[in-house]
Amino acid sequence: MQIGTMLASVLAAGLFAAPAAETPRSSTPTESPFEYRDGLLWMQVRVKGSAAPLNFLLDSGAGISVINLSTLERISGLRGRRVSVRGVEAATIGYWPQRLSVAHDGLPLPSDFLAVDLSALSRTCGRTVDGLIGADFFYAHAVQIDFKSSRIRLATGKPSGTNTVCVPLESHAGALRVPVSINRGPRQWVRLDTGCAAALHWVSASLPPREAAPHVSVGLAPLTVAMTRTSVQLGPVTFDSVQTGVHKREIFAGEAGLLGNDLLSRFDSVTIDVPAGRVALEGAPHPPAQ
Repeated sequence: MQIGTMLASVLAAGLFAAPAAETPRSSTPTESPFEYRDGLLWMQVRVKGSAAPLNFLLDSGAGISVINLSTLERISGLRGRRVSVRGVEAATIGYWPQRLSVAHDGLPLPSDFLAVDLSALSRTCGRTVDGLIGADFFYAHAVQIDFKSSRIRLATGKPSGTNTVCVPLESHAGALRVPVSINRGPRQWVRLDTGCAAALHWVSASLPPREAAPHVSVGLAPLTVAMTRTSVQLGPVTFDSVQTGVHKREIFAGEAGLLGNDLLSRFDSVTIDVPAGRVALEGAPHPPAQ
């Protein structure tokens, strides 16, 4: 099944993942598997209190990591203060913080989570989403998403491949952003969102309605998104005829949209290196998976 194109990029009012001090990079890579299914990166995560591994999504578009309310109530118990939570064109209530013991094959995952109801997201995905590993995981590490081998690893050095290009990466108000040029226009900053199954969601008030067709998408709540085709330049690489969701209003303040997995997965691997301020894209781009 093809699930909705925008998922739960979650940002709680006043809650941001503070940039952490860079930790020494080990000469031995730490890595673990993921499943790339329906445009999302699924991780089997072990959480203290649960006898079985839980389904988490790797979601760089989420400002902080999230635990599903129903999962939390089953394995632990609700704690923390009540906060308002903003998703993609939706809002809800969450509870912060939830301190959990979380493990995934040695990866240094966060321990503080925001509790949010992810039932709408779970229904769309056709399986329970127990949580999201958000941008707070990326701040102190260079995280490589290897689409070719379905592995997540902590990178240990500078990109060195002959087929590797790097683009700038910045942290802004708790979000990770990269610059793109759309339809050969000026450079715009969009959120780097591995929790978005689509290639691109773009804020453009000038696109004529006749050029965009409606499409239903689900994040924290269902919404209808107009779809069109654009050209997208990411660093020196240009993609033509990219399926793009169009929004007349900002999704998040100061951002021109979301860059998601349908485009990122066209590379062999993507290394998100917040400490170095870059994203390394490795391998000659290939067509999107059908």
